[in-house]
Amino acid sequence: MKLTLEQYHSMIKTRSIGFIGVGVSHRELIRQYAAAGARLTVRDRRSLEELGDFGRELTQMGVRLMLGADYLRDITEEVLFRTPGMKFYTPELTEARRRGVAVTSELELFLALCPCPVYGITGSDGKTTSTTLIAELLRRSGRTVHLGGNIGAPLLPVIDQVKPEDAAVVELSSFQLISMRRSPDTALITNVAPNHLDMHKDMQEYVDSKKNLYRHQDAFSRTVLNWDNDITRSMAEEVRGDLYWFSRRETVSRGTYLDTDGVLHHIDETGDVALFPMQEIRIPGMHNVENFLGVIAALWGEVSPELFRTVAREFAGVEHRIEFVRELDGVKWYNDSIASNPTRTIAGLMSFNQKLCIIAGGYDKKIPFQPLADPVAERVKLLILTGPTADKIEAAVKASPKYDPAQCRILRAKDLPEAVALARQETVPGDIVSLSPACASFDAYPNFEVRGQHFKELVRALS
Repeated sequence: MKLTLEQYHSMIKTRSIGFIGVGVSHRELIRQYAAAGARLTVRDRRSLEELGDFGRELTQMGVRLMLGADYLRDITEEVLFRTPGMKFYTPELTEARRRGVAVTSELELFLALCPCPVYGITGSDGKTTSTTLIAELLRRSGRTVHLGGNIGAPLLPVIDQVKPEDAAVVELSSFQLISMRRSPDTALITNVAPNHLDMHKDMQEYVDSKKNLYRHQDAFSRTVLNWDNDITRSMAEEVRGDLYWFSRRETVSRGTYLDTDGVLHHIDETGDVALFPMQEIRIPGMHNVENFLGVIAALWGEVSPELFRTVAREFAGVEHRIEFVRELDGVKWYNDSIASNPTRTIAGLMSFNQKLCIIAGGYDKKIPFQPLADPVAERVKLLILTGPTADKIEAAVKASPKYDPAQCRILRAKDLPEAVALARQETVPGDIVSLSPACASFDAYPNFEVRGQHFKELVRALS
């Protein structure tokens, strides 16, 4: 049953509500609920001092605080908002659900309340670019767009402003999807490859979480899957709605594809429409051709073919995704900090028509680096490794039968500043340097954005 706004506002005033974590997605909600007179508890592993100014604000609002190592003790709230970074199957949350506590999230509740069509995007790679493109295309088509999930602002705090004729575009991670019991009207899965295995108990749990993007759809929904990805192709038999494919390797029966001449097409029962050559896509890389194919399949019938072509020509990309930083003494520097797994780094390597110098390594997400080995051996002339995963990446590359130490040099750096300095020292005019870590940032940075921003500052400071 779909929750009404009246029921939602009644819940805020009549039930005890808890929040696990005071990250970006929760702060505005906490302020709203406190102002509405809700009985609030905030739970966070950090101390009051570590919460800083917001901790003092919570105290002033009269919020009950459960902080420190025992922050999950004595869960008595009736409704509990889980931060995406909290494992869904934590024993304390499992026990709370058994006792009837409604464990939800900001985004889950938004989807239950949202009066307008929702476009949901997930995938191991490409989801942010695809989400941004869908939002841009809908805006240019005259719709008011509410962008949220992993990007944009939290959406639940503005639910009262969302109108039926608007569009909500949400990027969804496996952490958010694992507990979802409602799916968007349009679901796009860009691809699925091993990722976040430090947070999921196994690969199957990771895949199953992605499936929640479409599992709760109905016959009037649309699902777009990647034909070229074995895991997403296998999902087809479970799809309940209108299924579209996209492929850059084969002609699909329904959806979008890239022909042998490099032209993007849409095909369905009404015919085959040639759209534009892939060379007109401004952002580099075959993975971005795939992103456009998926987006076109998701929006076909709502956006004109002419607008798809216009945006392909004009869209300059998203920060931290093969982002050009500067050229210095004939060496070009790129920030691809979003490449937090091997498949994303491989896509970055394939985006250039020459061998690269890359900076890689970081937090260990317990995913294998063997898939990275051959592409690095073939397409990297200088590999600078840093962070806890440096040994694993080096071992994988050296185990590749294609590895030649004379063609792919491997150096070590203690941190990112030293890596940038090494790259500056070891490159020559004509080289390309890319921060393409193949790992998460948590060994040294709170997220990939901060890592990418620091890289750009270091590169811009070079003289």
